[in-house]
Amino acid sequence: MTSPTEALADFEMSHFTAGGSTRVVYRLGAGPAVLVLSEIPGITPLVAAFARQVAARGHRVVLPHLFGRDGHSPNNSEYRKTIQEVCISREFTLFATKKSSRITKWLNELAQYEHEANGGPGVGVVGMCLTGGFALAMMVDPVVVAPVLSQPSLPIGLLRRQRARAAVGLSDDELERVKQRVAAGTCVLALRFTGDSLVPAERFATLRRELGDGFIGVEIDSSANNPWGYPPAAHSVLTEHLGPEGDTPTRRALEQVLDFFDERLASPGA
Repeated sequence: MTSPTEALADFEMSHFTAGGSTRVVYRLGAGPAVLVLSEIPGITPLVAAFARQVAARGHRVVLPHLFGRDGHSPNNSEYRKTIQEVCISREFTLFATKKSSRITKWLNELAQYEHEANGGPGVGVVGMCLTGGFALAMMVDPVVVAPVLSQPSLPIGLLRRQRARAAVGLSDDELERVKQRVAAGTCVLALRFTGDSLVPAERFATLRRELGDGFIGVEIDSSANNPWGYPPAAHSVLTEHLGPEGDTPTRRALEQVLDFFDERLASPGA
């Protein structure tokens, strides 16, 4: 088993402070910055492996510690501890349908810092699971030019309420500003498995309706007996359920994400 130290040994570790809050940040590579926001239960070895692929394409990948134990492999104990941590934190909004999480403000400060330090037309952001929608909320700042929403799971829909299933976790004002960004040319890429109850189809329908052609929705068949063997409860498109090398929908989705960053973060005339 990979130890936590081994999982992140090639990353530079430092601290970043904004708004009175200081967090550990891991960095790797050179080029325009891409923030990788970890899924529950944290910066796992597979999240780090995805970040290395982003760095290998010529980007400065930035992994802020948001929750959990950095470098640990996921298991039931890690999931339980991290969910408890997130539930009592005031920085994460889990259930409100028209309110983004406070931590996105800190993340926007980090994005601004990385843009100033690394150049390029802006920064990319990929959120996963609980952080999936954070890339959308961060678009209120023009510095975010390549937002990717991988299995955006907030808000959590208690008792499968229709309103929560269709919500994207933004205030009306934030959604309007995102729509203005999209109308001006910023695209939003989003990924989900079709059978993922944490990321309802209604949420993607809302994004398509509100963002129009600026929304690129990738939905991967995880129905029973699907040709690729994805389990019905498949959730983590870029990590846990990515699957082996080969011409599969998840591997094509991974390449689409990497291409998206390449294209959106390329300097004019490059």
